[in-house]
Amino acid sequence: MLHVAIVGTGNIAHNHIQSYLHFPQRCRIVALVDIYPEKAEEKKQRYGLADAQVFSSHQAMLSACGEVDLVDVCTPPYVHAPIAIDALHAGKHVLCEKPMAASLEECDAMIAAQQASGKILSVIAQNRFTDAFWRLHAVVESGLAGKICHAQVDSFWWRGHCYYDLWWRGTWEKEGGGCTLNHAVHHIDALQWLLGTPCEVVAMMANVAHDNAEVEDLSAAIFRYPNGALAQLTASVVHHGEEQQIVLQGEKARISAPWAVCAHRSADNGFPQPDNDAGLEARLDALYRQLPPLAWTLHTGQIDNVLTAIAAGTPPLVDGEQGKRALELITVLYQSAITRRVVRLPIPCDDPFYHTGGISAQAPRFYQKSAAVANFTEAGAIPAGKNLEKGERL
Repeated sequence: MLHVAIVGTGNIAHNHIQSYLHFPQRCRIVALVDIYPEKAEEKKQRYGLADAQVFSSHQAMLSACGEVDLVDVCTPPYVHAPIAIDALHAGKHVLCEKPMAASLEECDAMIAAQQASGKILSVIAQNRFTDAFWRLHAVVESGLAGKICHAQVDSFWWRGHCYYDLWWRGTWEKEGGGCTLNHAVHHIDALQWLLGTPCEVVAMMANVAHDNAEVEDLSAAIFRYPNGALAQLTASVVHHGEEQQIVLQGEKARISAPWAVCAHRSADNGFPQPDNDAGLEARLDALYRQLPPLAWTLHTGQIDNVLTAIAAGTPPLVDGEQGKRALELITVLYQSAITRRVVRLPIPCDDPFYHTGGISAQAPRFYQKSAAVANFTEAGAIPAGKNLEKGERL
């Protein structure tokens, strides 16, 4: 039985608590931590966590709660690293919400702490634990669609104006960025899982609908890969409908999440024949559908993976190195948008954008933050986008 401490009990904590409660024979929540203890008390009552102790700081929890095996970090991004590092140094496994940290420098410090402790460090990337992406990854790995030439990634979300009234949101210092960092991180992680790491990035960003935030609410980027392939990413919190997709154009066929497949055949003049390559489409579709549905998806799927990794002493699917890779893609996107130039990967340690505060020091303040609400009335777990519903989960 693993003992879990949840640090940070805002809205995202609902997803984590509900996930752990699916596995009562494998884990038990024994501590809830929040700088606003009343929020932790509310979660304790709401979920019937009678045995959980409430603390106002992670340091107090680590000192008083020696039975904790796994520390689950659900705080705002700017304190992910110190909490995770303290927990690892205390001999605890760590699961950290996205984004991994406020900088690549902090990611490396977390990875170093993990290596020194020998414990597990995993970073939330719940879209990997969806049937749509799990199966799409298997199809890409099969090579049946041929070399991937182009990817279209639509990370479309919608958030109302008051979303950025929460005290830490909408600031470069505390949130670390806008929709690119805190919403598109899911699709960016999925993109690097599917296609690997690009070599160059060029990007632009804007704030078009939230004049109470310093950060962007819309960005667009193009990634170039070593094999010549290109990918385009749009990150947004201004898209009504929240339709989300990843479309991959292979040399032999188009595949995507939500799932669709199309394979043209060339006529003698190079134009597509009236009839598609039905045989290839059928083989791709069969490959996609032969994989059984995941037993657990999204946060529950990843928490199941972490609990299994701890019990078996095996690496989790998403470790610290992969958490850092996603943040590096976001960092170069910001670097390109801020400097208005093409940026190459990887980012060296002597680059200002590698260090904590590097993005914040150079990023534009689109607007001055005009409100600082301490807490919102909570309605429960954070909702997913339109295509993250049952069936085609993204």
